[in-house]
Amino acid sequence: MYKRTLTLGYGVLAYLLFFGVFNYAIMFIGNILVSPSLDSTGSSDLGLALLIDNALLTAFALQHSIMARPAYKRASRRTIPEPLERSTYVLVSTLMLACIVYFWQPLGGVLWQVTDPVAVGILHSLFALGWGILFLASFQINHFDLFGLRQVWLYFRDKPYTQLAFKTPWLYRHMRHPLYVGLMIGLWAAPTMTVAHLVFALLCTTYIFVGTRLEEKDLENDLPEYRQYKREVPMFVPNIRRKVTVKGVGDKSQSLSFVTDPFNQ
Repeated sequence: MYKRTLTLGYGVLAYLLFFGVFNYAIMFIGNILVSPSLDSTGSSDLGLALLIDNALLTAFALQHSIMARPAYKRASRRTIPEPLERSTYVLVSTLMLACIVYFWQPLGGVLWQVTDPVAVGILHSLFALGWGILFLASFQINHFDLFGLRQVWLYFRDKPYTQLAFKTPWLYRHMRHPLYVGLMIGLWAAPTMTVAHLVFALLCTTYIFVGTRLEEKDLENDLPEYRQYKREVPMFVPNIRRKVTVKGVGDKSQSLSFVTDPFNQ
């Protein structure tokens, strides 16, 4: 019981850290109530600042991709208990994101600035919409499984972990990766576009496109249904008239689903 309690505590702590850091990162990107933020006054040494920022984002992308690959997961199970695998991924990703926010070097230099109040309001609304889509998409699959809580909860209750059924709830019927669509909207919906914001958005968007290709290869290998789903549903741009005959998908290299009881399904 002691071991199961520690496992549950580890998973809950990893999730709470993620939740706090991720919401701080949203405010960092949107220049909301935090300082320094993504668009703060630029560094005096532009070359060094660019080098540091690129290194931070590259390190995050490599960590994210390597730890998501099946080969790494198999190897990590020699030292990391299986119920903690997802929570450990979430924890390390959170620490990498915290490093980006803490060590980010502002670059300054305004490339464009929208001043019309209506246009600014629209962009702010899109910014909020993007992050809202991201959070909604995570719950439409299984938010608790995605961030490791379901795994540690089942272990705590001495129940075996079972893969979730392959389904396509609402957003996933129209695009395969609404999580990433929401993220990209949040990155680009900015009334003021600085050099730093452009670099951040470009590198993150590039990683999304590259990482998604790797992720989908794993999904096709793990889930036979995914091949048909991939043929019928666009990756990012929704087609609301398209009829989907396959049920299911998730934004990670494991089967995901929308469930009414997220801990026990």
